[in-house]
Amino acid sequence: MKKIRTFINNSNLARFRFYFQIVAFILFVYGGYLSITISERLPVFACPFNKVSGGTCYLMPLQHQLHITLNRFASSGGLHLLKGFLIFAGLSLIFSKGWCGYICPLGTIQDWITKARKYLHISFATYDKTIFDHLKKIKYILLFLIILIPIGVKNSFVGLPVLPHDIFPPFCKICPGRILLPLFSGNTSQIYIDFSTKTAMFMTASGIIVAGIFITGAFVKKRFFCLFCPMAVLLFILSKVAFLRLNKDGAKCTRCGNCYRVCDVGIREIADDITNKNIVKDDCIMCFKCVEACPENKCLTVSFLRIPLFTSTETGFFKRYTRKSHTPPDSRSVK
Repeated sequence: MKKIRTFINNSNLARFRFYFQIVAFILFVYGGYLSITISERLPVFACPFNKVSGGTCYLMPLQHQLHITLNRFASSGGLHLLKGFLIFAGLSLIFSKGWCGYICPLGTIQDWITKARKYLHISFATYDKTIFDHLKKIKYILLFLIILIPIGVKNSFVGLPVLPHDIFPPFCKICPGRILLPLFSGNTSQIYIDFSTKTAMFMTASGIIVAGIFITGAFVKKRFFCLFCPMAVLLFILSKVAFLRLNKDGAKCTRCGNCYRVCDVGIREIADDITNKNIVKDDCIMCFKCVEACPENKCLTVSFLRIPLFTSTETGFFKRYTRKSHTPPDSRSVK
Protein backbone atom coordinates (compact mmCIF):
# COMPACT_ATOMS: atom_id res chain seq x y z
CA MET A 1 0.00 0.00 0.00
CA LYS A 2 2.86 2.37 0.81
CA LYS A 3 4.37 1.80 -2.63
CA ILE A 4 1.02 2.52 -4.29
CA ARG A 5 0.64 5.78 -2.35
CA THR A 6 4.20 6.80 -3.25
CA PHE A 7 3.57 6.05 -6.92
CA ILE A 8 0.36 8.13 -6.94
CA ASN A 9 1.90 11.05 -5.03
CA ASN A 10 4.82 11.10 -7.47
CA SER A 11 2.63 10.78 -10.56
CA ASN A 12 1.82 13.37 -13.21
CA LEU A 13 -1.75 14.25 -12.29
CA ALA A 14 -1.95 16.87 -15.06
CA ARG A 15 -1.49 14.18 -17.70
CA PHE A 16 -4.14 11.99 -16.06
CA ARG A 17 -6.52 14.96 -15.98
CA PHE A 18 -5.91 15.72 -19.66
CA TYR A 19 -6.96 12.23 -20.76
CA PHE A 20 -9.80 12.06 -18.23
CA GLN A 21 -11.22 15.28 -19.67
CA ILE A 22 -11.13 13.84 -23.18
CA VAL A 23 -13.04 10.73 -22.10
CA ALA A 24 -15.59 12.83 -20.18
CA PHE A 25 -16.00 15.19 -23.15
CA ILE A 26 -16.68 12.31 -25.53
CA LEU A 27 -19.14 10.78 -23.06
CA PHE A 28 -21.14 13.93 -22.38
CA VAL A 29 -21.03 15.42 -25.89
CA TYR A 30 -21.32 12.28 -28.03
CA GLY A 31 -22.83 9.74 -25.60
CA GLY A 32 -26.18 9.91 -27.34
CA TYR A 33 -24.72 8.10 -30.35
CA LEU A 34 -24.36 5.08 -28.03
CA SER A 35 -27.73 5.70 -26.34
CA ILE A 36 -25.92 6.74 -23.15
CA THR A 37 -27.75 9.09 -20.81
CA ILE A 38 -25.93 9.45 -17.50
CA SER A 39 -28.44 11.75 -15.83
CA GLU A 40 -30.76 14.70 -16.41
CA ARG A 41 -29.42 16.43 -13.29
CA LEU A 42 -25.71 16.74 -14.08
CA PRO A 43 -23.51 19.28 -12.24
CA VAL A 44 -21.88 20.14 -15.60
CA PHE A 45 -22.91 21.83 -18.84
CA ALA A 46 -23.93 18.77 -20.86
CA CYS A 47 -26.34 20.67 -23.06
CA PRO A 48 -29.73 19.15 -24.04
CA PHE A 49 -29.73 21.33 -27.18
CA ASN A 50 -26.94 19.04 -28.35
CA LYS A 51 -29.16 16.19 -29.51
CA VAL A 52 -26.45 13.54 -29.01
CA SER A 53 -25.47 14.62 -25.50
CA GLY A 54 -24.82 11.90 -22.93
CA GLY A 55 -26.67 13.79 -20.23
CA THR A 56 -28.36 17.04 -19.31
CA CYS A 57 -27.18 20.01 -17.28
CA TYR A 58 -29.19 20.41 -14.05
CA LEU A 59 -29.95 24.07 -14.73
CA MET A 60 -32.27 23.14 -17.62
CA PRO A 61 -34.69 20.93 -15.62
CA LEU A 62 -34.35 23.28 -12.63
CA GLN A 63 -35.74 26.17 -14.68
CA HIS A 64 -38.59 24.00 -15.97
CA GLN A 65 -39.45 22.78 -12.45
CA LEU A 66 -39.61 26.40 -11.27
CA HIS A 67 -41.80 27.35 -14.24
CA ILE A 68 -45.08 26.59 -12.43
CA THR A 69 -47.80 28.48 -10.60
CA LEU A 70 -47.27 29.09 -6.89
CA ASN A 71 -50.05 26.74 -5.78
CA ARG A 72 -48.31 23.82 -7.53
CA PHE A 73 -45.22 24.25 -5.35
CA ALA A 74 -47.26 22.88 -2.46
CA SER A 75 -48.20 19.75 -4.42
CA SER A 76 -46.64 17.70 -7.21
CA GLY A 77 -44.51 20.58 -8.51
CA GLY A 78 -42.70 20.93 -5.21
CA LEU A 79 -42.05 17.18 -5.04
CA HIS A 80 -40.54 17.15 -8.55
CA LEU A 81 -38.35 20.12 -7.61
CA LEU A 82 -37.15 18.40 -4.43
CA LYS A 83 -36.50 15.10 -6.22
CA GLY A 84 -34.49 16.83 -8.94
CA PHE A 85 -32.39 18.74 -6.42
CA LEU A 86 -31.69 15.59 -4.38
CA ILE A 87 -30.40 13.77 -7.48
CA PHE A 88 -28.22 16.76 -8.36
CA ALA A 89 -27.00 17.02 -4.77
CA GLY A 90 -26.16 13.31 -4.67
CA LEU A 91 -24.02 13.58 -7.79
CA SER A 92 -22.41 16.76 -6.48
CA LEU A 93 -21.50 15.19 -3.15
CA ILE A 94 -19.48 12.47 -4.88
CA PHE A 95 -17.05 14.61 -6.91
CA SER A 96 -17.75 18.07 -5.44
CA LYS A 97 -16.15 20.73 -7.65
CA GLY A 98 -14.09 18.07 -9.37
CA TRP A 99 -17.02 18.10 -11.81
CA CYS A 100 -15.69 21.50 -12.91
CA GLY A 101 -12.01 20.61 -13.20
CA TYR A 102 -12.29 17.15 -14.75
CA ILE A 103 -15.68 16.64 -16.37
CA CYS A 104 -17.49 19.82 -17.48
CA PRO A 105 -17.35 20.13 -21.30
CA LEU A 106 -17.24 23.95 -21.18
CA GLY A 107 -14.35 23.77 -18.75
CA THR A 108 -12.52 21.38 -21.04
CA ILE A 109 -13.00 23.70 -24.02
CA GLN A 110 -11.46 26.54 -22.02
CA ASP A 111 -8.46 24.37 -21.14
CA TRP A 112 -8.04 23.49 -24.81
CA ILE A 113 -8.05 27.19 -25.69
CA THR A 114 -5.32 27.72 -23.08
CA LYS A 115 -3.25 24.92 -24.66
CA ALA A 116 -3.79 26.47 -28.09
CA ARG A 117 -2.44 29.77 -26.79
CA LYS A 118 0.68 28.07 -25.52
CA TYR A 119 1.13 26.18 -28.80
CA LEU A 120 0.81 29.41 -30.79
CA HIS A 121 3.16 31.20 -28.35
CA ILE A 122 0.55 33.84 -27.58
CA SER A 123 1.45 35.55 -24.32
CA PHE A 124 -1.12 35.70 -21.56
CA ALA A 125 -2.93 38.99 -21.13
CA THR A 126 -2.61 41.04 -17.97
CA TYR A 127 -5.70 42.14 -16.10
CA ASP A 128 -6.77 43.93 -12.95
CA LYS A 129 -7.53 41.28 -10.35
CA THR A 130 -9.69 43.71 -8.40
CA ILE A 131 -12.01 44.09 -11.37
CA PHE A 132 -12.38 40.32 -11.71
CA ASP A 133 -13.04 40.02 -7.98
CA HIS A 134 -16.05 42.30 -8.50
CA LEU A 135 -17.17 40.70 -11.76
CA LYS A 136 -17.19 37.17 -10.36
CA LYS A 137 -20.11 38.18 -8.12
CA ILE A 138 -22.14 37.95 -11.32
CA LYS A 139 -22.51 34.19 -10.81
CA TYR A 140 -24.54 34.78 -7.64
CA ILE A 141 -26.77 37.25 -9.48
CA LEU A 142 -27.25 34.75 -12.32
CA LEU A 143 -28.25 31.98 -9.92
CA PHE A 144 -30.79 34.31 -8.29
CA LEU A 145 -32.25 35.18 -11.70
CA ILE A 146 -32.30 31.50 -12.76
CA ILE A 147 -34.56 30.85 -9.78
CA LEU A 148 -36.66 34.04 -9.91
CA ILE A 149 -37.35 34.50 -13.64
CA PRO A 150 -39.01 31.09 -14.33
CA ILE A 151 -41.34 31.71 -11.37
CA GLY A 152 -42.01 35.24 -12.66
CA VAL A 153 -42.98 33.94 -16.09
CA LYS A 154 -45.85 31.98 -14.50
CA ASN A 155 -46.75 34.23 -11.58
CA SER A 156 -47.48 37.87 -10.86
CA PHE A 157 -45.70 39.45 -7.90
CA VAL A 158 -47.18 42.42 -5.98
CA GLY A 159 -49.49 43.20 -8.88
CA LEU A 160 -46.77 43.32 -11.52
CA PRO A 161 -47.43 41.64 -14.88
CA VAL A 162 -45.91 38.25 -15.55
CA LEU A 163 -42.67 38.18 -17.48
CA PRO A 164 -42.82 37.45 -21.26
CA HIS A 165 -42.60 33.75 -22.08
CA ASP A 166 -39.96 34.42 -24.73
CA ILE A 167 -37.44 35.00 -21.94
CA PHE A 168 -37.78 31.35 -20.83
CA PRO A 169 -35.61 29.40 -20.09
CA PRO A 170 -33.51 32.47 -19.19
CA PHE A 171 -30.10 30.94 -18.56
CA CYS A 172 -30.23 28.47 -21.42
CA LYS A 173 -30.99 31.35 -23.78
CA ILE A 174 -27.64 33.00 -22.95
CA CYS A 175 -25.54 29.96 -21.99
CA PRO A 176 -22.52 29.52 -24.28
CA GLY A 177 -23.02 25.76 -24.06
CA ARG A 178 -26.24 26.04 -26.11
CA ILE A 179 -24.30 27.62 -28.96
CA LEU A 180 -20.96 25.83 -28.76
CA LEU A 181 -21.56 22.21 -27.69
CA PRO A 182 -23.93 21.29 -30.57
CA LEU A 183 -21.23 22.49 -33.00
CA PHE A 184 -19.04 19.54 -31.99
CA SER A 185 -21.62 17.20 -33.46
CA GLY A 186 -22.09 19.33 -36.58
CA ASN A 187 -25.32 20.94 -35.35
CA THR A 188 -25.51 24.65 -36.20
CA SER A 189 -29.21 25.05 -35.46
CA GLN A 190 -28.62 27.14 -32.34
CA ILE A 191 -26.75 29.89 -34.17
CA TYR A 192 -29.70 32.10 -34.99
CA ILE A 193 -31.52 35.25 -33.92
CA ASP A 194 -35.26 34.95 -33.36
CA PHE A 195 -36.95 38.09 -34.71
CA SER A 196 -40.49 37.01 -33.75
CA THR A 197 -40.57 39.36 -30.75
CA LYS A 198 -38.27 41.97 -29.26
CA THR A 199 -37.69 39.77 -26.21
CA ALA A 200 -36.85 36.73 -28.32
CA MET A 201 -34.51 38.79 -30.47
CA PHE A 202 -32.72 40.19 -27.40
CA MET A 203 -32.31 36.81 -25.71
CA THR A 204 -31.10 34.89 -28.77
CA ALA A 205 -28.74 37.69 -29.81
CA SER A 206 -27.41 37.81 -26.24
CA GLY A 207 -26.68 34.08 -26.43
CA ILE A 208 -24.48 34.55 -29.49
CA ILE A 209 -22.72 37.51 -27.87
CA VAL A 210 -22.06 35.58 -24.66
CA ALA A 211 -20.64 32.66 -26.68
CA GLY A 212 -18.27 35.12 -28.35
CA ILE A 213 -17.29 36.55 -24.97
CA PHE A 214 -16.72 32.99 -23.70
CA ILE A 215 -14.19 32.25 -26.46
CA THR A 216 -12.52 35.65 -26.26
CA GLY A 217 -12.42 35.59 -22.47
CA ALA A 218 -10.72 32.19 -22.45
CA PHE A 219 -7.85 33.82 -24.36
CA VAL A 220 -7.72 36.68 -21.87
CA LYS A 221 -7.84 34.58 -18.72
CA LYS A 222 -7.64 30.89 -17.91
CA ARG A 223 -11.05 29.45 -17.03
CA PHE A 224 -12.64 32.84 -17.66
CA PHE A 225 -16.24 31.62 -17.74
CA CYS A 226 -15.86 29.62 -14.52
CA LEU A 227 -15.65 32.88 -12.58
CA PHE A 228 -19.21 33.72 -13.69
CA CYS A 229 -20.71 30.22 -13.60
CA PRO A 230 -23.90 29.86 -11.48
CA MET A 231 -23.37 26.10 -11.32
CA ALA A 232 -20.16 26.82 -9.39
CA VAL A 233 -22.23 28.47 -6.64
CA LEU A 234 -24.41 25.39 -6.16
CA LEU A 235 -21.39 23.09 -6.15
CA PHE A 236 -19.56 25.35 -3.70
CA ILE A 237 -22.47 25.25 -1.24
CA LEU A 238 -22.55 21.45 -1.38
CA SER A 239 -18.73 21.15 -1.25
CA LYS A 240 -18.88 21.78 2.49
CA VAL A 241 -20.21 18.24 3.00
CA ALA A 242 -18.92 16.56 -0.19
CA PHE A 243 -16.95 13.31 -0.15
CA LEU A 244 -14.10 14.71 -2.26
CA ARG A 245 -12.10 17.25 -0.26
CA LEU A 246 -9.06 19.47 -0.68
CA ASN A 247 -7.46 20.17 2.68
CA LYS A 248 -4.47 22.17 3.83
CA ASP A 249 -2.23 21.78 6.87
CA GLY A 250 -1.33 25.41 7.51
CA ALA A 251 1.44 24.48 9.94
CA LYS A 252 3.39 22.91 7.06
CA CYS A 253 2.89 25.82 4.65
CA THR A 254 5.96 27.98 3.96
CA ARG A 255 3.97 30.39 1.75
CA CYS A 256 6.22 29.79 -1.23
CA GLY A 257 3.26 30.80 -3.42
CA ASN A 258 3.54 27.94 -5.93
CA CYS A 259 -0.09 26.96 -5.39
CA TYR A 260 -1.31 30.46 -6.20
CA ARG A 261 0.89 30.81 -9.28
CA VAL A 262 -0.38 27.60 -10.90
CA CYS A 263 -4.05 28.20 -10.01
CA ASP A 264 -6.03 28.72 -13.22
CA VAL A 265 -8.64 30.87 -11.46
CA GLY A 266 -6.16 32.86 -9.36
CA ILE A 267 -7.26 31.96 -5.84
CA ARG A 268 -4.78 33.79 -3.64
CA GLU A 269 -6.29 32.45 -0.41
CA ILE A 270 -4.89 29.02 -1.16
CA ALA A 271 -1.44 30.43 -0.38
CA ASP A 272 -2.39 33.01 2.24
CA ASP A 273 -4.85 30.98 4.33
CA ILE A 274 -2.97 28.96 6.94
CA THR A 275 -5.92 28.73 9.34
CA ASN A 276 -8.72 26.89 7.55
CA LYS A 277 -8.34 23.22 6.77
CA ASN A 278 -10.88 23.17 3.92
CA ILE A 279 -9.58 25.64 1.34
CA VAL A 280 -12.08 25.07 -1.46
CA LYS A 281 -13.42 28.48 -2.53
CA ASP A 282 -16.36 29.32 -4.77
CA ASP A 283 -14.07 29.75 -7.79
CA CYS A 284 -12.04 26.57 -7.17
CA ILE A 285 -12.39 23.96 -9.93
CA MET A 286 -10.56 21.22 -7.98
CA CYS A 287 -8.02 20.59 -10.72
CA PHE A 288 -5.43 19.91 -7.97
CA LYS A 289 -2.64 21.73 -9.77
CA CYS A 290 -1.92 23.32 -6.39
CA VAL A 291 -1.19 19.90 -4.86
CA GLU A 292 1.18 19.04 -7.69
CA ALA A 293 3.02 22.34 -7.28
CA CYS A 294 3.37 22.17 -3.49
CA PRO A 295 6.88 21.08 -2.34
CA GLU A 296 5.92 20.55 1.31
CA ASN A 297 5.17 17.04 2.57
CA LYS A 298 1.46 16.57 3.36
CA CYS A 299 0.71 20.29 3.25
CA LEU A 300 -2.06 19.83 0.66
CA THR A 301 -4.13 16.64 0.48
CA VAL A 302 -6.92 15.40 -1.76
CA SER A 303 -9.13 12.91 0.06
CA PHE A 304 -12.32 10.95 -0.58
CA LEU A 305 -14.38 10.06 2.49
CA ARG A 306 -11.27 11.11 4.47
CA ILE A 307 -9.12 8.55 2.66
CA PRO A 308 -6.06 10.33 1.17
CA LEU A 309 -5.91 10.01 -2.62
CA PHE A 310 -3.19 12.48 -3.62
CA THR A 311 -0.82 14.32 -1.31
CA SER A 312 1.85 16.95 -1.83
CA THR A 313 5.37 15.64 -1.29
CA GLU A 314 8.82 17.09 -1.83
CA THR A 315 9.87 14.04 -3.86
CA GLY A 316 6.78 14.22 -6.06
CA PHE A 317 7.26 17.94 -6.64
CA PHE A 318 10.83 17.59 -7.90
CA LYS A 319 10.02 14.53 -10.02
CA ARG A 320 7.21 16.37 -11.78
CA TYR A 321 9.05 19.61 -12.34
CA THR A 322 12.31 18.12 -13.53
CA ARG A 323 10.57 16.45 -16.46
CA LYS A 324 11.15 18.18 -19.77
CA SER A 325 7.46 18.87 -20.27
CA HIS A 326 7.21 20.95 -17.13
CA THR A 327 8.54 24.30 -16.01
CA PRO A 328 8.70 24.74 -12.22
CA PRO A 329 6.62 27.55 -10.75
CA ASP A 330 8.36 30.70 -9.61
CA SER A 331 9.80 30.01 -6.16
CA ARG A 332 9.51 33.60 -4.89
CA SER A 333 7.40 34.12 -1.80
CA VAL A 334 3.93 35.59 -1.96
CA LYS A 335 3.97 39.09 -0.58
